[in-house]
Amino acid sequence: MTEIDRADFGKDFCWGVATAAYQIEGAWDTDGKGPSVWDEFTHGRGPLGLPRIKDHATGDVATDSYHRYEEDIALVAAMGFGAYRFSISWPRVMPSGTGGVNAAGIDYYSRVVDACLAAGVEPWVTLYHWDLPAALERRGGWTNRDIVGWYSDYVTAVVGALGDRVRHWMVFNEPLSFTMLGYLLGAHAPGRFGPRAFCAAVHHVNLATAEGTRAARAASSVDTSVGTTQYLTPVLASGIGPLADVAERNADAFLNRVFLEPNLGLGYPWDDCGLLRGIKRFHRPGDDELATIDLDFLGVQYYTRLRAPWLPVPGLWTVPHFGRDRSCELTSLGWEVRPEGLGMVLDRVHTYGRYDRIVVTEGGASFDDRVVHGRVTDNRRISYFQRHLAELRSARDRGVPVDGYFCWSLLDNFEWTFGYRPRFGLVHVDYGTQKRTIKDSGRWFANLLGGPGDVVSTG
Repeated sequence: MTEIDRADFGKDFCWGVATAAYQIEGAWDTDGKGPSVWDEFTHGRGPLGLPRIKDHATGDVATDSYHRYEEDIALVAAMGFGAYRFSISWPRVMPSGTGGVNAAGIDYYSRVVDACLAAGVEPWVTLYHWDLPAALERRGGWTNRDIVGWYSDYVTAVVGALGDRVRHWMVFNEPLSFTMLGYLLGAHAPGRFGPRAFCAAVHHVNLATAEGTRAARAASSVDTSVGTTQYLTPVLASGIGPLADVAERNADAFLNRVFLEPNLGLGYPWDDCGLLRGIKRFHRPGDDELATIDLDFLGVQYYTRLRAPWLPVPGLWTVPHFGRDRSCELTSLGWEVRPEGLGMVLDRVHTYGRYDRIVVTEGGASFDDRVVHGRVTDNRRISYFQRHLAELRSARDRGVPVDGYFCWSLLDNFEWTFGYRPRFGLVHVDYGTQKRTIKDSGRWFANLLGGPGDVVSTG
């Protein structure tokens, strides 16, 4: 196995774990929380009345972290991590999406922040991780340009309440994922399908990234670092020759450039992807300037490479897909384990010359983990992290300013349409009892980072 030494990354390197509100909190209608698009999506049915989620799963209870957050933060500290990335549920804070703030919701997140600080763990807060208030979706959601203002007001409320203690904010988690899967393909909440909704959502999210960043900075009362996260991947065309090159340019524009370049003031790459030309109908004079923002850091999220289907007709678009190269290791979801891809996307981001700080805000792998005699042996996950951290270390050696890595995820949890079958966590969760068990991968990190490596679960 690849040897990893903490000292190779420097004393200021940020080591963290990540979660998301809908995936762990549960308490879906507790203490005044309003419904989110994911509540309604999981409670409903898809075409022909079929369930939208594996095993009819919902996030109603999830890992019950709403009531167990202190235990979960203790797990973060036990594994030696210095940072915990979690997200705020917009409908828990603003049940209707706009207007009055739910005091119980803000109080909950204030307690989470305080528990982090008491445990010596730095809170890194994601302001939006896909759980849009259902009330706003009924007003058009991300297809309605007014959402830029709604989002800014929400950011102001949250940062105004927590910004005296939280120094690191991320305005969005993976815009590509929730716009593509939620508004183009209909596979995620809110379940819309079609290029028009997708193009509107993309543009309004880019505007909201800039406006949300400005709002967070204005509302904070301490030195604040505001960034966002992007899902990035190297793209491999399925084929060779000129049309394969077209496929790669198309997929690269669609996957990697559409959210990076507008915020850098470079506009949209719509000449390289026919689908993106649909954004022009929602683009107004002055929008390029409104979307431009200097972020304090960029969060890079990398899991695997994607394949770009060979395009028989240049200018048409198809959605890239996960590779299926049986010559390399696959996760339980069939994703290729390609650690070299992390180095490739870090180099790619660095070539823009505009990011003084890059943080890998998600990375991880799902395997079929089992508790055997009180222990979870997950050597493949340890290998995954060793190999990806080695790629990150090499990128640092090449001069890429990457200074943090967050594992996905702290806990096994609700994995969107896959339900509870995939297990990404460093900590195993028995969903029947909610008992937490640190896996061998979590103990490996504890050994690397100097944590005690164990806590007693309340079960």
